[in-house]
Amino acid sequence: MTAQRKLKIKKGDTVVVLTGRDKGKKGEVTKILPEKNRVIVQGINMFKKHRKPTQQQAGGIEDIEASLDVSNVALIDPKTDKATRVGYTTLKGGRKVRVARKSGEVIDE
Repeated sequence: MTAQRKLKIKKGDTVVVLTGRDKGKKGEVTKILPEKNRVIVQGINMFKKHRKPTQQQAGGIEDIEASLDVSNVALIDPKTDKATRVGYTTLKGGRKVRVARKSGEVIDE
């Protein structure tokens, strides 16, 4: 089991996929799985799930998003619209914020 670490990507961030079948595609992070170091991105890494019918739901084939390793996605720089790494800085008021390493732009205000 890998050690759980603090992820620099958060729910609601727009990310770009760096490797794999969906390389270059952009999407919004819908779920974070920090215990597994994985993220689920809307519309990325889709697979088909065959479901049996139940009393509440009809059966059929559903498209579901599979998780991606957090190392295979990068945050999109709000200034340049390209992939960037995430850093942290402290503002004058003493608040710690995330910044894009490439442009220095504050990510979450």
